[in-house]
Amino acid sequence: MKCLSNQKVRFILRQCAQHRSLLRSGKELHGVLTTSGLKKAPRSYLSNSLFQFYAASGDKATAQKVFDEIPLTEKDNVDWTTLLSSLSRCGYLVDSMKLFVEMRRKRVEIDDVAAVCFFGVCAKLEDLGFGEQGHGFAAKTGLLTSVKVCNALMDMYGKCGFVGEVRRLFETLEEKSVVSWTVVLDAVVKWEGLENGREVFDGMPERNAVAWTVMVAGYVGGGFTGEALELLEEMVFKCGYGLNFVTLCSVLSACARSGNLVIGRWVHVYALKMEEEEESCNDHVMVGTALVDMYAKCGDIDSSIKVFRSMRKRNVVTWNALFSGLAMHGKGKTVIDMFQEMVREVKRPDNLTFSAVLSACSHSGLVEEGWQCFHRLRSHGLEPKVEHYACMVDLLGRAGRVEEAEMLMRGMTVPPNEVVLGSLLGSCSVHGKLEIAERVKRELVEMSPGNMGYQIVLSNMYAAEGRSDVVDRLRGSMRNRGIRKIPGMSSIHLNGSVHRFIAGDRSHPRTKEIYLKLTEVIERIRSGGYVPHVPPSEVDLEDKEQALSCHSEKLAVCFGLLVTKPRTTLYVFKNLRICQDCHSAMKIISMVYDREIIIRDRNRFHQFKGGSCSCSDYW
Repeated sequence: MKCLSNQKVRFILRQCAQHRSLLRSGKELHGVLTTSGLKKAPRSYLSNSLFQFYAASGDKATAQKVFDEIPLTEKDNVDWTTLLSSLSRCGYLVDSMKLFVEMRRKRVEIDDVAAVCFFGVCAKLEDLGFGEQGHGFAAKTGLLTSVKVCNALMDMYGKCGFVGEVRRLFETLEEKSVVSWTVVLDAVVKWEGLENGREVFDGMPERNAVAWTVMVAGYVGGGFTGEALELLEEMVFKCGYGLNFVTLCSVLSACARSGNLVIGRWVHVYALKMEEEEESCNDHVMVGTALVDMYAKCGDIDSSIKVFRSMRKRNVVTWNALFSGLAMHGKGKTVIDMFQEMVREVKRPDNLTFSAVLSACSHSGLVEEGWQCFHRLRSHGLEPKVEHYACMVDLLGRAGRVEEAEMLMRGMTVPPNEVVLGSLLGSCSVHGKLEIAERVKRELVEMSPGNMGYQIVLSNMYAAEGRSDVVDRLRGSMRNRGIRKIPGMSSIHLNGSVHRFIAGDRSHPRTKEIYLKLTEVIERIRSGGYVPHVPPSEVDLEDKEQALSCHSEKLAVCFGLLVTKPRTTLYVFKNLRICQDCHSAMKIISMVYDREIIIRDRNRFHQFKGGSCSCSDYW
């Protein structure tokens, strides 16, 4: 060691940071430097090199420890900025923000790298207040002469929804890079829509892969399958942009949100073709995980499982994606059976793993298995978090054990949030626990005074009890505040286009045919045993028997029956929870028309086939 110069040691540490296979060697070198006393040699700056090694390696805890040990006189702005970037990259956004404040207080020089990192953190946190303060600081110190800083600042405003400010800054730029244009494009597509976004896209003097991806993902999310495919083909085959793992994951994420299986399968085929090319194993894991998630959220859980099983390498995120997908499809028993396999493979399940397993138990009514999972948290070195309590409250409430769910909530080691209380209120509504609901509603109103959805739930419960005086008072209050029920909307992807319906919709070009088909369907399922489910007391328009047949999912399914070949599976996506009447109707439609119908509502998937549903009427 003595024969190695400080310069040589720093070179070795840089090499160790750049190659993951050498991480262990870097740590061993740290041990030698410590025991030999060389690390503390004055003006050797070896601690600085060690700190930068750990920061580059993603070891946040050790990096912070080594950084704190460096004398203040030997820290330069590169060290501070490196720690700032490391904290941001590892997801410690609040810590990164605090460090920036400390840098300002200690008068550390803020360069363009630190400024870019700071605005990036503000963008991720969508913290407009801090971002505006940073804008003022950058203007005073001349940092806005850097295009990179301006791009980061525009991105921050874009993520916060201030498109006007993005456009204003863009116009002031003397040098507009392709990144500048892409930042504007991303903000416009997100906040102003695809039409305005396409104008920006068409006006770009140069386009990068990110710009193409923004437009493709926008079209996918908007349901414009044909346009998305055209852009993908132009991007890949005409412009020669290969889809890297970031682009693939971005498009697959858009497919998962919109339920677009057509584009999802196109991307899957492309990913299989590029698998032989030079991409790292980690990239394959990311794309594979995105495919598992996409297929599950698009309703094709069998393909999700096939992709999962075909992956040569998987990580905890992959397992979490599969478990979450299985949970949505009501396959809780499968999740329980696979849990031990997951533990053997990845060793340490994380908080999201247990949330997914508990959610699976909830959707499948596996109360005892859920309790066992909840108690198993600590054996894996984890403490129950609010999301785990939310799953347990939901599980017990769905199973009708509402009093037990409330007891668990009252004994939580962390304060219950709106999700926990809202879940309990929903269970009270399903099982008619008015007294508990009134207590929970009071707490929810204190927590979120502007959210009137809870008043609607309670109003429905009072109506079911026949307490019309209370119902009239509550509805009057809601009308005065301009509160309206969120309309149910269902979408169905057919022949490269998405068709959207709301209850009683008559805006579709083929409305007349759809309603004729609806009349036929209602007559046939009545013969098959369908009886409209009318609540004890009519509350909203959609609850009237006349309107039940016009619910958005029924219209979407009728259109699907109208334009697809017999025995074609229909995939419908609804923004609200499917009602009991539609659930009963879909079971009989699947039997009478010999169709598999898969509906994704706000909470989960329902796979209707042969007169039954995958949820076993438990949702």
